[in-house]
Amino acid sequence: MLHSGLLNLGTFGVVVYTLLLTHITIAAVTIFLHRHQAHRALTLHPVVSHFFRFWLWLTTGMITRQWVAVHRKHHARCETADDPHSPQVLSLKKVLLQGAELYRHEADQAATLAQYGKGTPDDALERHLYSRHPYRGIVLLLMLNLLLLGPIGITVWAVQMIWIPLFAAGVINGVGHYFGYRTYASPDAATNIVPWGVLIGGEELHNNHHAYPGSARLSSQPWEFDIGWLYIRILAGLGLAHVHKVAPRPARLQHTHNGPGLETLRTLAAHRMQVLGRYRGVIKAAYRAELRRGSDNAGLLRQARHLLLRDDALNDQGARECLQQVLARSEILATVYRFRDHLQAIWQDAAHSQEQALAALEQWRREAEASGVAALQKFAHGLGGWHRLANDAGR
Repeated sequence: MLHSGLLNLGTFGVVVYTLLLTHITIAAVTIFLHRHQAHRALTLHPVVSHFFRFWLWLTTGMITRQWVAVHRKHHARCETADDPHSPQVLSLKKVLLQGAELYRHEADQAATLAQYGKGTPDDALERHLYSRHPYRGIVLLLMLNLLLLGPIGITVWAVQMIWIPLFAAGVINGVGHYFGYRTYASPDAATNIVPWGVLIGGEELHNNHHAYPGSARLSSQPWEFDIGWLYIRILAGLGLAHVHKVAPRPARLQHTHNGPGLETLRTLAAHRMQVLGRYRGVIKAAYRAELRRGSDNAGLLRQARHLLLRDDALNDQGARECLQQVLARSEILATVYRFRDHLQAIWQDAAHSQEQALAALEQWRREAEASGVAALQKFAHGLGGWHRLANDAGR
């Protein structure tokens, strides 16, 4: 009993115990800290909310107000020098290996807590236990692990201690802004790491989240799976959670012979990041066409390949100058960039005058179809077929 603890688990049992407890911690972070507290995408029953607060105190020692403040500042200052943990600014290596240190540094800034930490729990339990003694929980967890598992409980405790710093502070904040696929052209470098959000509770779908930060569901495409959303649906079905907002499903593109109408205009405005994501295909095709020409511009073009696809807000002065050189030497790339900027201006103007915006959209389509750029012509030809999908929150 002394060597195996009260539970007397074998090796397989210890592994299952560790994975189960770390998964509950991940669920607490994504459901309570992230979607409920930071973004107010849902409301949790007080019993569920207090359970998650206790569990995070026990397994991580994180303080709700600090986590929320750091995360909100990340969204507000994303990919800038003020972003607490941007790999685009600080390097991927630094965020991966020192993500927890970056978090703690920002969490200690009084100005960050004052500006971004509003609305978090401030009851007696928070003031006198969770925030005042954040490390007592993890010490209690160590004692419980030793009691239940025996000496191996120290190793299990060590795994529990590195789980959130490794996956949340490192993988999500690092890899999730560096590698992966992008469904939406969000104004940052956020990516979806994989389409199956299980290991990190759905946070793997990071590009979807940055496109619609207030959504309680992080999955978007039919093949994507967000296990955090599954848990939220179960809680909602039991009357323990209430969802406030869910992102719209991606618009469906149906090829028709009709020109763009008001529904098309509204859909383009509502799904603008998805539209820009599709427009990346036009830029990629133009890039490949320019490379096939075999001009003297090929070396500079390859050097600027990643700049062509990223949001201009992420480029420093040197990157912008390099990009401008490429556009000055490539008529086809300059054309697709000009049409992209014009399209964005049209749906921004739609908020003021739908009639004028619709006329401008029709003119944009005609000029794009006459541009002589095959990929742009194809994109413009299908523009009238954009239709909004029903917002099926249960899907």
